[in-house]
Amino acid sequence: MNTLHVKKGDTAVVLSGKEKGKSGKIIAVSPKKAQVVIEGVNMLTTHVKPRRQGESGGIVKREGAIRACKVMAVCPKCNKPTRPAHKFLEDGTKVRVCKHCGEVY
Repeated sequence: MNTLHVKKGDTAVVLSGKEKGKSGKIIAVSPKKAQVVIEGVNMLTTHVKPRRQGESGGIVKREGAIRACKVMAVCPKCNKPTRPAHKFLEDGTKVRVCKHCGEVY
């Protein structure tokens, strides 16, 4: 199974591509495809057909997936993009640590 350096709920910033510099909260993660969906980034236009009677169709904007290697997690304390370091606590749990400020996130 593939593992990623970001998790659902993290704040991330895009490092490269047409969305470079944009940041947002991670909505969904797909480890098998190594992709993430970030709120407000890589907006796609989809045409939705009404499925039930009385339901309206139309053109809807939604977030598209982006490669996980193109995003970096942002530390919630110092608000800097950082590669997560890993540390074991006294009770044996593995946590992610910011390389700039040393804060556990």
